[in-house]
Amino acid sequence: MKPKESPHKDRQRDLFRPELVKIVDPSHGLVKLAKVVDWDRMDELFGTTYCPDNGRPGVSTRLMVTLHYLKFSFNLSDDDVVAGWVENPYWQYLSGMQFFEHDPPIDSSSMTRWRKRIGEAGAEELLKETIAAGLKLKVVKSHQLKRVNVDTTVQEKDIRFPTDARLYHRARQRLVDAAKQRDLPLRQNYNRNAKHLLAQQSRYAHARQMNRARRCTRKLKTYLGRVIRDIERKCPHPDEQLQSLLAIASRIFHQQRKDKKKIYSVHEPAVECISKGKAHKRYEFGCKVSVAATSRGGWFVGAKAIHGNPYDGHTLKDALSQIERIARPPEHVFVDMGYRGHGYTGEVNVHVDKRRRGRTAKSLWRWMKRRAAVEPGIGHLKQEHRMDRCRFKGTLGDCLNAIFSAAGMNFRKLLRLAADILRLIYFWVSFCQRSAAVVDIVV
Repeated sequence: MKPKESPHKDRQRDLFRPELVKIVDPSHGLVKLAKVVDWDRMDELFGTTYCPDNGRPGVSTRLMVTLHYLKFSFNLSDDDVVAGWVENPYWQYLSGMQFFEHDPPIDSSSMTRWRKRIGEAGAEELLKETIAAGLKLKVVKSHQLKRVNVDTTVQEKDIRFPTDARLYHRARQRLVDAAKQRDLPLRQNYNRNAKHLLAQQSRYAHARQMNRARRCTRKLKTYLGRVIRDIERKCPHPDEQLQSLLAIASRIFHQQRKDKKKIYSVHEPAVECISKGKAHKRYEFGCKVSVAATSRGGWFVGAKAIHGNPYDGHTLKDALSQIERIARPPEHVFVDMGYRGHGYTGEVNVHVDKRRRGRTAKSLWRWMKRRAAVEPGIGHLKQEHRMDRCRFKGTLGDCLNAIFSAAGMNFRKLLRLAADILRLIYFWVSFCQRSAAVVDIVV
C-alpha cells in the first residue's frame, strides 16, 4: 500500500511523552530546513511507486527522505543513521515526528529496498529539492545557475584489488557453494588445496619468487576449469542464477592480460579499470562519474555515473541533460582540456580550458580560472559524503551513490547556512530591542 502520512500531521496530545516542539531550539538549522523542504511534493512523487491497496502501508516517505539526506550529509551507514536517529531529537523533528521516540523507526534494510524502488529518477528528485530549498532560503541565487563547472572523477567500487590468483580462487569458491545449494555431486571441490595454494602464492609474490608464484596461479586456474566443466556435465540445463555465475567464471578463466572488458570482481562484474594518470594511484576500479557544480557557490546541480569508461568529452551531453532536469539549462559551461573534441552542438556555450589566455576576453578568463573550483568540491564528495567508495550493489548502486553524495553535500551546506541566517536574524531582533529600550530610558 501507499506510505503512511507523516506523523506531524497528527496533532493529538500525549501527556506521557514530550513533544519535540518543546525540546528543539527554533534557531537550529534542521528546524528551519524542516519548514522549507516541500514534503507534500515528496509524498505525491514517491507515492506513485507503491501499489494503491495491496499489502501493509509503507514507511513514511518523509522519514525515508530524511534518513537518506542525513546518511550522506554525515557519512554514515544505514545502521548508524537509524541508530543516530533514536538519539537525536532534531533528526526526529526533521523526519516529521511529533513526539520523541525511543525505538528505531525502521529496520535498516528498508532503506535498501526504498532506494531500489525510487531508482535513479527518484534520487535526482532529492538532489533537485536541495536546490529548490536553497532558492527559498535565498542562499542559492538564480544567477549562480547560469554558469556551471563540469568535470569527471572515478567512483571506486567496494572490492579488493584484483589479482589473477584471488579471482580464480573466488570464482571456484562461488561455483562450489552454488553446486552445494543445488545438491550437485562434484567430483572434487578443491577447497583445502586451493586455500593452501592461494596463501602460498601470496608468500612467493611477497618474496619476489615470481616463477613459483606463477606456478601456484596456474594451478588455481586449473582447479577453476575443472569445477566449471564438472558443473556443466552434471547440470546441462542450469537455472538463470547458476548460468550467470558460470558465464562470469568462464570469462575469468579465459581472459588474458591485454583483453578488453575484463572482469575484476565476481560479485561486481560491471567494475571497470580506469587510469586517470594519478601518480599515487595508477589504476582505479569502479566507474566514471560526471559532476557539475555552479561556478559561484559550488552547489552541485548534477552527478551522473557513466559506465563503459567513455572519453570525457562524450559524457558532456548526458551531464547537461541532467543539469536541465535538476536545476535549469545553464548559459555557460566550463570544462578542462580533457573535453577537447566533445562534439556538443547545443545551445549552451561550452568553454574548454587552455594553457594560455591568448585573446580570451578578460571577463571570460576570470570565469575560466574558477573552473578549478570544482576540484576541491569533488574532494569533499569523496572524503565526507561517501563517493570515495561505492558500497551499493550493481550499476544502479553506482548511479544512486553518486547522486545521493551530491545531495548530501548540498544538504550539509544548507544546514550550515540556514543556522547562520537564523543567528543573524535573532541578533538583529535582539539588537533592535536593546536599542529601543535604551531610547525609552533616555526619553
